[in-house]
Amino acid sequence: MQTLNQALFIFFAVLAVASAILMVTRRNIVHGAVFLITTLLSTAGIFLLLEAEFLFIVQVILYVGGIMVLFVFVIMLVNLDVSMRQVQFNRQWFVAGALSLVLAAQFLFAIWAGRGALRLPAMATEISPKNTEAVADALFSHYMLPFEIASILLLVAMIGAVVMAKRRVE
Repeated sequence: MQTLNQALFIFFAVLAVASAILMVTRRNIVHGAVFLITTLLSTAGIFLLLEAEFLFIVQVILYVGGIMVLFVFVIMLVNLDVSMRQVQFNRQWFVAGALSLVLAAQFLFAIWAGRGALRLPAMATEISPKNTEAVADALFSHYMLPFEIASILLLVAMIGAVVMAKRRVE
């Protein structure tokens, strides 16, 4: 069973990294959105392997089901012909490459400098099957007010997006 979990983890991890790379390298924005959906679904698969069912469901419903639908609507509302004719900044490969090397060097230095602090505790041998209950209990007891405020803000943002899209269509 352990080897099956490892094989599935490697599969989802490789799929997530490959689709993330393909997402940022595609010229067609619709293809990029499809690869973003693939990345989010493979991340949800990793959450499921880690027995974090709540995060799995949130990832699928909220991000893949909700946010990506909004992304696709925005892609369809934007006039792609106009955006393709605008001036592109893809002639600056040298600057982007140099900045990427500087960022990679800083990242490697930070890992090297903090190598003593990267010792992680041993993994828990038993994961509670009631992790979703624990999240729900904390969410609806201690964090009820912030949860409701966030839901109202999301509702207002969704109504605002519909109103803005309706103005554009008319």
